[in-house]
Order: sequence, then C-alpha cells, then structure tokens
Amino acid sequence: MFYLLQTDTLQKVAAAAVPAAPEKISMWSLLEKGGWIMYPLYLLLVIAIFVFVERLLAIRRASRIEGNFMSIIRDNIMTGNVAAARNLARNTNNPVARMIDKGIQRIGKPIDAIEKSMENVGKLEMYNMERNLNILSLVAGIAPMFGFLGTIVGMVQLFYGIASTGEYTLNTIAGGIYTKMITSATGLIIGLIAYVGHNYLSTQIDKTANKMEASSAEFIDILQEPTR
Repeated sequence: MFYLLQTDTLQKVAAAAVPAAPEKISMWSLLEKGGWIMYPLYLLLVIAIFVFVERLLAIRRASRIEGNFMSIIRDNIMTGNVAAARNLARNTNNPVARMIDKGIQRIGKPIDAIEKSMENVGKLEMYNMERNLNILSLVAGIAPMFGFLGTIVGMVQLFYGIASTGEYTLNTIAGGIYTKMITSATGLIIGLIAYVGHNYLSTQIDKTANKMEASSAEFIDILQEPTR
C-alpha cells in the first residue's frame, strides 16, 4: 500500500513539473489584438483587391487581339474593300480595332491627319485602361501610414498601462506591443500588395500600348502602299 501511495505521489509531482503546452492562437484572434486601427486597414485591403481584379480583367480584355486581324485589314484595304475592313474593325471590341476604325474613317485625308485622329483615340483608350489605377498607388502609400498610426496608438496604450498600474510587467505592456507590431506589419503588407499590383497592371498596360503603336504604324504603312 505504501508503495502504491508513493508511486501515485511521484506521478502527481511529475505531472505538476511538466510545463503546460503553450496555448495556440488563431490568425484572426491575433489580428483582433491590433485594435480598431485594423478596420481601416481591412477596408484598404478590400479596395486594393477589388481595383486590382477589376482592372486586370479590363486590361486583359483590351489586350486580346486576334493574330490575323491586321492581315485581314490589309487584304481588304489593298483590294479596295474599305467597307469590309471598316465592318471588321467596328465589330471587334478592343483598343487596336477602335484605333484602326478611326483611321479607316479618315481614309482619303492626309496621312498626318489620319495619324492624329488615331493618336487621339489611342490616348482615350490609354485613359480607360489606366482608370482607377491611381487608387492602388494611393493605398500603397496610405496603408503603411495607418500602420505607423497603430504604432503610436500601441505605444500610448503601453505607457498608459504602466502609468495606471505602476507595474512594468509583460501583462501590462503586452497589449500595447500587440497593437504596435500587428498594425505595423499589416499596414506594410497591404501597402506592398497594392504596390506590386499597381506595377504589374502598369506593365500590362505598357504591353497593350506597344501593340496599339505597332498596329497603328502598320496601318499607316498599309495606306502608303499602292493598291492592287
């Protein structure tokens, strides 16, 4: 009996000596410790994602050009079938087709006038593709500033906790440090996402603009070639 009691006592002592496993915290619970500053950051993240997806789809639609589009335009114009070329350009929904359509409408006028008309259409198409793109740039600049504001709020909470309790313990300063670190990290991450998204979309717009310039130059060359 004594042996059993001794064994039971040793097991209890050993169990008490084993440190408890640290409590796991979910990502959402961790973000909640950032305080009210997180809500504007969430809003900025939603805006950045919405603008990026909307502009990405619009730019991809604009850059989708059939490989034989200019070849068909060339054949129709060279054979004098301007109406067929105009009909093709008018029924094709992309910036290149709208530029070519404007150029076809100006056939018979001086080349400089045709180029100017097509250039004006190109500027309008570029504006349409770049619309709302500055919002991503704005989010990229604002989000880290909100994170910095969270740093200030966290430090205020930290010093207020110390001043109100008179204690400098981990429990006293933990809340302020959580707010400081979480808001700063979130602001930087959202700003980085918006910055990368802005640069990526700008690159895609530049590629589409190059296609527009190449098609415009090819169309002018077609007009300067002798008809069959």
